Amino acid sequence: MDRDIKNSVGIVETQIVRVVEGDAPLRLKCGKDLGPIDVAYETYGELNEQKDNAILICHALSGNAHVAGYNSPDDRKPGWWDTMVGPGKPIDTHRYFVICSNFLGGCSGTTGPSEVNPATGKPYGLDFPIITIEDTINVQKLLLDKLGIGHLLAVIGGSMGGMQVLQWSIAYPDFMDAALCIASTTRLNAQSIAFDAVGRNAILGDVNFNHGQYHDGPVPGRGLGIARMIGHITYLSEESMRAKFGRQLRTAENYNYEFDSEFSVETYLDHQSRTFIERFDANCYLYVTKAMDYFDLAREYGSLEQAFSNTSCRFLIASFSSDWLFTPEQSEEIVNALAAKGKDVTYCDITSSYGHDAFLLEVQKLGRLIGGFIDATWHQVRTGQRILPEKCACADTNKKTHKHDYGKRVRVDYQLIESLIEPDSRVLDLGCGDGELLCRLIGDKNVTAEGIELDEELVIHCTQCGVSAIHRDIERGLEMYPTDTFDYAVLSQTIQTLKDPQKVIAELHRVARRVIVSFPNFANWHCRLQLLFKGMAPITKQLPYRWHNSPNIHFLSLKDYDHFCAEQGIKIEQKIPIGKHTTLPVRILPNFFAAQAVYVTSKH
Repeated sequence: MDRDIKNSVGIVETQIVRVVEGDAPLRLKCGKDLGPIDVAYETYGELNEQKDNAILICHALSGNAHVAGYNSPDDRKPGWWDTMVGPGKPIDTHRYFVICSNFLGGCSGTTGPSEVNPATGKPYGLDFPIITIEDTINVQKLLLDKLGIGHLLAVIGGSMGGMQVLQWSIAYPDFMDAALCIASTTRLNAQSIAFDAVGRNAILGDVNFNHGQYHDGPVPGRGLGIARMIGHITYLSEESMRAKFGRQLRTAENYNYEFDSEFSVETYLDHQSRTFIERFDANCYLYVTKAMDYFDLAREYGSLEQAFSNTSCRFLIASFSSDWLFTPEQSEEIVNALAAKGKDVTYCDITSSYGHDAFLLEVQKLGRLIGGFIDATWHQVRTGQRILPEKCACADTNKKTHKHDYGKRVRVDYQLIESLIEPDSRVLDLGCGDGELLCRLIGDKNVTAEGIELDEELVIHCTQCGVSAIHRDIERGLEMYPTDTFDYAVLSQTIQTLKDPQKVIAELHRVARRVIVSFPNFANWHCRLQLLFKGMAPITKQLPYRWHNSPNIHFLSLKDYDHFCAEQGIKIEQKIPIGKHTTLPVRILPNFFAAQAVYVTSKH
């Protein structure tokens, strides 16, 4: 335990401060007043002199202010996100000042239904007013005012905490530099509301509930325990449950033919139920799940695009492939709305078998994503420069290959593509890889740039460099971007890998005024000779793969692309054949001597 304490923020004390006095209550969204309001919170690290390193973490339904470290040397477990917050960890407390508070309506020190109502001298119970996510972040803002925090570097939250992050970005658009929304949504779907309703009904129907006034007698543990079981099932995935439990019996080899818990998954849920009852309040569960049900940004603001219209911070949206509670599709709705309004957004759908709980368990991938995004944001705040030079792909000018398979393709000379793009332009790079081209353009041409990339690891790498990238298959289309959003769209060494290049090129010409396409030339004389004399699929520097492991599914020449553009009504503004050397044969017979080519095209 001592070793764990040394590797964390150490022993921390939960503090409580009054942010609203009884004689000046807070008007809630429901129209009722609430006061006094106390808030429980913890802080880690130190606020620097510039006061530009403060980070607010918003917790999920079952969390509290104790995000990291230990409240005493005897604690069995550290804070709920200790793997992410601490010295040298992704949210590095050597660099950042971190605050986490128990939400309004909570049961861990912040005013909620289990606290004493000053008007009656008894716990509020069901006399506590209905609260919303908006009320919660307004109380958090009052806490920050008390602490003298006038601006945040970032607001971070997962699940219900992500809802708070989105509300923060809308209600206080100039108050933070970055918003990190993990495994969350802009509104619960009908299935999630249904699960919440079943959990609440289990509590309300418990014989010990007593209209919410159970604090002097037995608590409604049966109902709360069932609610926890239902909720916990939604946090897992079928794959993780199958791997962890299967159909294993817990204590016997044969069935008991009784109704007691026998299967491992049953006894696991029993354990989760018992531990939850010990630390959580049934009334609090009612109020917080209702606040989640009411959260609906599209309904509140007319549409998601309108909701985000005034936001000014950077966004990181992350989802998990096996999360069926808050699905990747729900995260993509956020990304699409932000992209439609021209906001700076990065998105990654992390492959994981952990389900919704992945935001607590996928420490390595999520940690690199969060840590890189925060570090790049802070670098931009302090220097005015987005790119982190020590991490960007083009930092090593002598680098010959990239770390990932994507880099095995010999890329078109980025200096050439860069020379074709005007300074201060807005650029979209499709298949942006590790972000090298965008790093160059941002650093040398002061462009506003973003990328789309299918490889999860490369998206994480882009984020660590300071490049905004969306994890997405470009063949799904670019419907989130309005027409003529960009000055340039770049498709470098990617067109030959697409199943439907015609659809992608049409979309590029819709969203960008000019399109730059590069590809290896299959009609190059090296390819022709290999086919002629060996009778085998050619292998060259530009086409380094064998037939069975190549990502290339189309093989085109310069003439092929010329005819394609003519058929599609695309104007070729520049056609630049590239050979080993800039020689007369390449200029005279480009389709024969060029190893690759760069085209600049536009709509007629």
